Amino acid sequence: MFSIGDFARHGRVSVRMLRHYDALGLLRPARVDPATGYRSYTASQLARLNRIVALKDLGFTLDQVATLLADDVSAEQVRGMLTLRRAELEAALAEGAARLTQVEARLRTIEEEGRAPDVVVKELPAMRVVELTGVAAGFAPEAIGPVVRPLCAELGRRLPAADVTPAGRLTCYYEQRAEDEVVVHAAVPASAGPGDLNGLTVADLPPVRAATLVHRGAIDGVLPSWQALVRWIDDHGFTSAGPQRELYLDCPEDPADWVTELQEPIG
Repeated sequence: MFSIGDFARHGRVSVRMLRHYDALGLLRPARVDPATGYRSYTASQLARLNRIVALKDLGFTLDQVATLLADDVSAEQVRGMLTLRRAELEAALAEGAARLTQVEARLRTIEEEGRAPDVVVKELPAMRVVELTGVAAGFAPEAIGPVVRPLCAELGRRLPAADVTPAGRLTCYYEQRAEDEVVVHAAVPASAGPGDLNGLTVADLPPVRAATLVHRGAIDGVLPSWQALVRWIDDHGFTSAGPQRELYLDCPEDPADWVTELQEPIG
């Protein structure tokens, strides 16, 4: 048998918590010394302790835990509930991380107000592209990100089967079709003609004059760069004159090292 202190250490809980579980009838000591009142536990009681802690971590109240334990919850059932809870926590963490990224992007946008961006005006030639399109519910990062990423991946998967060899780098361009609806185009330049292109379509982008700015870093943090570019456009008396484009110049494994040229057609 183990003293309450040793059992708490082996179970990775506090002595106070074991006393609380005892008071609630959740986990009685295997033995209580009648003279001293010292509690003793056996190693076999760790299984019940593990279930109590696991169910509590799942969000059950201690009253609910008592009911579940009275129903003799199996290890398999607890494992299933823990797996579900883990998935929920992972989703919440991912959502929180994405929100934090956007908060940081907004902060950088505010911090960089007034700084002169390194904008270059270019004449972009006409370009034939092979593309896939999708629709996003607006330009908000949480709306457009889940559309762009799988669209680009699917384009990459379909190109070999369509026997299309890209003649340049991946470009995404965006058309606002309605107030809260954006058509996302994932495209690569290619000298493709009509025919079966494995579900891909051919489009001809017109020549445009564009204000361009190089963004370095993850595309999720592109907002400050885009806003710096459009401020420059406005400050220099230009207007937007067509769908904005993102030309992915370098996309290594670490998104923090990405290099993207932002292209805003101007008039």
